[in-house]
Amino acid sequence: MMTSPAHVIRTDEEAIQQAVEFRDSVLERAAAIDAERVIPQDIVDEFSQRGLWAITIPQSHGGAEVSTETLAEVIAIVAEADGSLAQIPQNHFCLVEDIRLSGTPAQHDFFFGLVLEGKRFANAFSELGGKNVGDLQTKLVHDGDEVVVNGRKFYSTGSKYAHWIPVLAVDEDGRELLVFAERDASGLTVVDDWSSFGQRATSSGSVVLEDLRLPADRVFPMYREYDEPTIAGPLAQITTAAIDLGIARGAFRETLEATRAARPWIDSGVDSATKDPLTLNIIGRLDIDIRAAEALTRESAHAIDAAKPAPDEQNVAAASISVARAKVLTTEVSLEASSRLLELGGARSTLGAKGLDRFWRNARVHTLHDPVRWKPYAIGDYALNGTLPARHSWI
Repeated sequence: MMTSPAHVIRTDEEAIQQAVEFRDSVLERAAAIDAERVIPQDIVDEFSQRGLWAITIPQSHGGAEVSTETLAEVIAIVAEADGSLAQIPQNHFCLVEDIRLSGTPAQHDFFFGLVLEGKRFANAFSELGGKNVGDLQTKLVHDGDEVVVNGRKFYSTGSKYAHWIPVLAVDEDGRELLVFAERDASGLTVVDDWSSFGQRATSSGSVVLEDLRLPADRVFPMYREYDEPTIAGPLAQITTAAIDLGIARGAFRETLEATRAARPWIDSGVDSATKDPLTLNIIGRLDIDIRAAEALTRESAHAIDAAKPAPDEQNVAAASISVARAKVLTTEVSLEASSRLLELGGARSTLGAKGLDRFWRNARVHTLHDPVRWKPYAIGDYALNGTLPARHSWI
């Protein structure tokens, strides 16, 4: 892992520039990342050393505090190269927001400082089993100036690549608390058991907690973020939408290249696949849908930033609904674009060396983050009845 402090990004424009340069530097290695199910350490280190993991640190603490639109665009740009790469800091950005919302001034100074140095956060939030995603079995017990945590987590994205792994647990009073643990802490074990057919290199498997003992000053009152309206939920959702948008754009890029190399269909009457009217119709539709998804993502980012300074029931609900609209379209277009890539590229686009099937596999897996089928319902209930959506990380 890196030893020197990371570069500190100062502006939104610099964040976009660094993301583009990083994307371009890893494009040729993306197929190998998927095939080998791991992101090489030099790529992981470059990602954070460029300062891209620190772009949301508040200006008051030396960060760029970029807009949500810039954050979403940075994630999408990286996802154009590889969906796994874009997902490993997804929860990191959410955790930075958790620190901002729930942390004490001393915790702000310490943890924001770590991120500016280049330290990476993963997560140990979700669990297998339970009656639903919010049913947590991991327990946190207070013991003087320390806490003790026991449980088993799954979907712990980025755990292999992280310096710190924050753990979500329930205390003696049934409250959800977040406690930060260093990855090599005694009692914390990262298990490399992520076997999904997509997002293969995200290290989203298990984290086992066995009498994990940590200082109490690393605990954050996570439950407060949803007891009162905050942007935590819509921010979490826009990071997932941005990954899907980037996968769609990457698939579209490869579709254009594959079409230029494809042979025209025998009945088309043209001498180049680039002149096939049916192909042009599909590509035109994809272009429209990707641009529409980009527009909805920008709109939802503006809604989040509008609510951030003074969040209340109404503006946070408006932000959540706006992100839900974007999430529906980014889900649909990532699946469509990655499927059309294989169709328009023809049989040769399925050859193993190209690895182009990774776009569909990544889109299919990542869009399962939460059920998009519930989003039109929430949007409709809001539009017709004025019903405010639930406050959690999945709407």
